[in-house]
Amino acid sequence: MFAARRLLVRTAARASRTMASVPKATAAPMFGKVSTGLAAATLLAAASASAMTVAAPAHCGGIPVYGIPGTNQERTFLACKPDAVQRGLVGDIIQRFEKRGYKLVGLKMVWPSETMAAEHYADLKKKPFFPGLVKFFSSGPIVCMCWEGKDIIKQGRQMLGETQPLASKPGSIRGDYSIDLGRNICHGSDSPEAAEHELKMWFPEGVSDYSKSVDAWVYE
Repeated sequence: MFAARRLLVRTAARASRTMASVPKATAAPMFGKVSTGLAAATLLAAASASAMTVAAPAHCGGIPVYGIPGTNQERTFLACKPDAVQRGLVGDIIQRFEKRGYKLVGLKMVWPSETMAAEHYADLKKKPFFPGLVKFFSSGPIVCMCWEGKDIIKQGRQMLGETQPLASKPGSIRGDYSIDLGRNICHGSDSPEAAEHELKMWFPEGVSDYSKSVDAWVYE
């Protein structure tokens, strides 16, 4: 990190000396201002890029993207479906998991293609509702999430509620926010195997491994 900073400082110094050595008579005043502004912008961009490179999160401990089932680092895939995004429920859903103590380690918005939707629901491809499900899941952006914590796969499903919203208890996400089976707000992995498949599919770039000081107040 310090070496990168020293290189940036030396580069800036060389650029300043070069600019100072150009005779003022060789360019119009306005051109000189543009050149100075361009050089400053270039240096600022270089500094920003350097800072971003240095600050990029490391994947400490070699934890796979799907976590370690049966531990406090178990992970699951949850998705806010197009209906949740359209209704502005994403923040409320995230808040429920955060307030309970689970850790958000992956988050992004994706507009799935029909191919991606079909791959995601491949285990249901023989069901008569499969074509409609694929069409709906690819009808707009979804919010992909990776949550980490003790028993998160099972507990995540319980927090979502039953697949059929009308069978979901009040207090669950589906019990509070949905009525129709075809608009049931969220998807959640139902097993460690499903979580592994789905997290590898939706987060091929990996997620962020990090610790939180509050974890000491969540786990013994």
